[in-house]
Amino acid sequence: MSLSRRSFLGGMTVALAGTRLPAATHELILAPQSIKAHLAGYDVSMLGFNGGLPGPEVRMRQGQTARITLDNRLEEGALVHWHGLRVPNRMDGVNVLTQDVVIPGDSYRYQFGVPDAGTYWYHSHYLSYDQVSRGLFGAFIVEEQNAPAVDHDIVVQFFDVLLDQSGQYDEAFNPAHFATEGRIGNTVTALVFNGTGKTVKRGDRLRLRLINPSIDRVHRVGLDGLIGKIVALDGMPLAHPRTLEPILLAPGQRCDVIGDATGPIRFDDSFGEQTLSLGEIAVSGSREPAKAPITALPANRMPAPKDPGQTAELVLQGGAGSASHNGTGTWALNDVSGLPRRPFLSAAQGTTARISIRNETGFPHVMHLHGHHFWELDAAGEAGPYRDSTYLDTGETRDILVVLDNPGSWMLHCHMLSHQADGMATWIRVG
Repeated sequence: MSLSRRSFLGGMTVALAGTRLPAATHELILAPQSIKAHLAGYDVSMLGFNGGLPGPEVRMRQGQTARITLDNRLEEGALVHWHGLRVPNRMDGVNVLTQDVVIPGDSYRYQFGVPDAGTYWYHSHYLSYDQVSRGLFGAFIVEEQNAPAVDHDIVVQFFDVLLDQSGQYDEAFNPAHFATEGRIGNTVTALVFNGTGKTVKRGDRLRLRLINPSIDRVHRVGLDGLIGKIVALDGMPLAHPRTLEPILLAPGQRCDVIGDATGPIRFDDSFGEQTLSLGEIAVSGSREPAKAPITALPANRMPAPKDPGQTAELVLQGGAGSASHNGTGTWALNDVSGLPRRPFLSAAQGTTARISIRNETGFPHVMHLHGHHFWELDAAGEAGPYRDSTYLDTGETRDILVVLDNPGSWMLHCHMLSHQADGMATWIRVG
């Protein structure tokens, strides 16, 4: 049978998922393997870390050291990238640039400090458009030394998957996925984990950590049943919390919200003329809401920008209906498809660089820089949010300002992973 709109909507459920790593624990084994996951009423053959989808929630305290062993139990290669974390280059988990792929039956130990508090995530960075879409991802939470007082700290990961007519992962090769908006799933699931294990009451103060691990889908998340503020984007605190409104989460992006529950907390996803229900966090009982105002999170210690020592332009090209380019793939950056021999930008450690990114394609993209965060600049050149990924709509141009203080070879790519797979990737050399 075919997946009708009714079965599509029926697949949008809230699931409890993951296990919490105690704050004092530094050691963890992540084992990617074949699993069965219950999605849209089907038992679907997927991939997962440690037998689950998503993988186990890694939760540490700011300033601690992670020692995580990748134990590859797949029949193909594996790597793990720590998305948004400022790790040493050799720990970044990128084939060719930072390490060799971990072959089946082999292992690799990642070891790095976590200097920045915030909401991050980890995921496969080998055949990532396929392995992430099959479930190889999980949340990586770094708690502040002085965390805000909340009753519940809840991680929500919005994940979509494309199922075939039999309710299994769609194995069919569709060239259009690589030339248009990407591989958009027909089942969307909100994977929710409340580490307190307690029921949410009306009046409780919640911290929601929203993550988009979908490989290509842009989620436009609406929240109902919560009065609060947006306090962080891509792990980094906002100096001035924003009024809560619908949140655009492109693939790889995150958003932290702190607010007080007024009823069941419902998530919906709006695109075009459709609004899809993603599910809810149930509420039972009530209490007096907190009287303390919602204030900014403690700032992370980040490098201060100087006048740009280098400038560069990155032009996004390709895709269906777009002008031709000189790259060899469907997509290209500055007329090159895939990682070039020479870096897009080479800079001394500590250089402040201003990069102008121009989207000349007929589709949106989200550009992600490894190993660093950057400021999005507005039309007047004023610094906006501090992020690791920036979303560009069709025809949009955005300048970013980055202090290239983390030495090594760092990937810069579209995090719509179908676009990355067919050309939209380059790299920066620092130091």
